[in-house]
Amino acid sequence: MDPEVRDGIYRMHAQICKALADPKRLLILNELREGEKTVSELAAALDLAQATVSQHLAILRQRSLVYSRRHGVNIFYRIANKKVLRAFDLLREVMSEQMEKEQELHEAYKEVAKPK
Repeated sequence: MDPEVRDGIYRMHAQICKALADPKRLLILNELREGEKTVSELAAALDLAQATVSQHLAILRQRSLVYSRRHGVNIFYRIANKKVLRAFDLLREVMSEQMEKEQELHEAYKEVAKPK
């Protein structure tokens, strides 16, 4: 593969990962799982300031992770590609498995560290 093409692919991959690397953006994406919403609906559902939600949506929109459409005075946002939600869920499974392993290690440590 041409090194420039390869680098472009990995650069794009990294940009998507950076967009997903913020807890508030993950909250927004998860909330949009239920369907399209306005900034004010998202802000109310997530207990975040509208300005904060707007800033994060702008980043998600720049990375083509969400789409927007205007209807009257409202702008509605939705997930651009449902595969993002599959990736979200897969990462949650990985996280859950890691926490289980850490819990097992913690329990084993407590047994070993008990005073005799």
